Amino acid sequence: MAKWADYGISAVRYDSDDQYIDKVKVHKDNGDTIGAGETWTRTDVLSKMDDDKTFITILKDSNDKWKKGQDIHIITVNGRRFLRTDANERAKDNLENLPK
Repeated sequence: MAKWADYGISAVRYDSDDQYIDKVKVHKDNGDTIGAGETWTRTDVLSKMDDDKTFITILKDSNDKWKKGQDIHIITVNGRRFLRTDANERAKDNLENLPK
């Protein structure tokens, strides 16, 4: 398996307003394997992205193997930064259909 990104995110929890990510489950992409999951805050992810680390979404397939999802980007709207898998400029985090 070729390395997809520095880290993969397999689950997400949003705040009570469903606007900002509260926590995510992050896995290090080792190139030939995906590491064990760790709980990170939204700030942790933004900080790593500021350090030029890359993130993607990852999901398990029906054979319990990791499959590559979408690239995660920072989108700035009205001076605020949001984590998104699309280029939509809505003032809201959005990591698509990851489990909560």
